Amino acid sequence: MPPAQPLSAIDSAEPTLQAQVEPAPGPEPVSQQELNAWRRGFTPQAEIWNGRLAMLGLSVGLTVLLLARIVAGSQS
Repeated sequence: MPPAQPLSAIDSAEPTLQAQVEPAPGPEPVSQQELNAWRRGFTPQAEIWNGRLAMLGLSVGLTVLLLARIVAGSQS
């Protein structure tokens, strides 16, 4: 087993390791008009519209269930 390095040796090597690592590129800015574009395929725009339509469907479904319970409760 190799001898353990003192903490000062590890701390002094850290800045050189950080200097070698390049930061990951961030996402490219996209305009609002580009995000709202109607694009087909596996694109970010299609995923945005998929989420919007899923929320719309969920809201309509829950509203129908709520109205059905209200109507069924008033008939008894």
